[in-house]
Amino acid sequence: MSRRYDCSDAEGRTAGLAAAVTAVQAGELVVLPTDTVYGIGADAFSPSAVMALLEAKGRGRDMPVPVLVGTVRAATALVEDLGTYGQDLIDTFWPGPLTIICRVSRSLNWDLGDTKGTVAVRMPLHAVALELLKETGPMAVSSANRSGAPPATTAAEAEEQLGESVAVYLDAGPCADNVPSTIVDLTTAVPRVLRQGAISVGRLRGVIGYVATDSGHEDEPAAPATAAAPAPAPSAGEQPADGTDPADDRRPVHDVPAAGDVRPANAADRADDVRPSDAVKPADGVKPVDTEEPVDEVKPVDGVKPAAEAGPADGAKPVDEAKPVDGETPAAEAKPAAVDERVNGAKPGDPAGRPTGPEGPAAG
Repeated sequence: MSRRYDCSDAEGRTAGLAAAVTAVQAGELVVLPTDTVYGIGADAFSPSAVMALLEAKGRGRDMPVPVLVGTVRAATALVEDLGTYGQDLIDTFWPGPLTIICRVSRSLNWDLGDTKGTVAVRMPLHAVALELLKETGPMAVSSANRSGAPPATTAAEAEEQLGESVAVYLDAGPCADNVPSTIVDLTTAVPRVLRQGAISVGRLRGVIGYVATDSGHEDEPAAPATAAAPAPAPSAGEQPADGTDPADDRRPVHDVPAAGDVRPANAADRADDVRPSDAVKPADGVKPVDTEEPVDEVKPVDGVKPAAEAGPADGAKPVDEAKPVDGETPAAEAKPAAVDERVNGAKPGDPAGRPTGPEGPAAG
């Protein structure tokens, strides 16, 4: 037969705690108040008691039970490693509504369900719960409700759902807050929030810098506040209507301007914005419109064609060969000695085949 104890007075509290300790040690179930909602608990090291807890909730082994502890030392004894961020989170939020998931110590012999080598641990911020846990040691505790039903916020609600499956009910009045704890997985390189709860993602980020959310994307530190007026802050534990955390409101990491803000490359509304270096040069040989002739342009001297326009080096006669001006032969048009013609007075026997002009022989 179940017993309920009123923990609002000293006598009932003392009697209730003693009865609860006895029940836990006997492998029975108890309902206890916490800082979030009422919980149903059992000895974490009794496989039969843990199985009875799962049956009372109508829950399978695929949903392993978290563990509540009364001291930080008890928590560190249960886990293999707190990781890089575990101690900082404990120092900041414990006791309180934060559950951390760590690798379980290999020396432990218990069965909380299909945990895959991990354990979810929390130290609640409630005097009755802490007194009980310090006497019993770590307890497997889940929310005091049937699976799928709303969590109980009073002992009466818990008793209505769980009935005679529980030996002792510790009644400490209505819970101050019905928001569940936040669950953070510390078994990966980047901490991941598996359930958002009483502690916001923004507060977590303020302690550990980076955290992944249930959407699978890594969150970065919040961007600086914009000029827009902030929305009114919700009360403790209150979630916005859309389910997002108010502290998680920030601008995207990769901010892309709206299409209307992008100026076309050839916009003509601000001609003075175009620097000289951005001007497009005309194609070779095409004279730009209204462009002054360069001052340093070199003109051919006395009709001598520039070197870039010289004929073929092998002596082939260029097509459309230009006729020299004033009887002088440009350097590029000198004929080899083997040619039996006279060019401007050069004799066939002259081995150099030098023209009479001032430019000398053409470059090979």
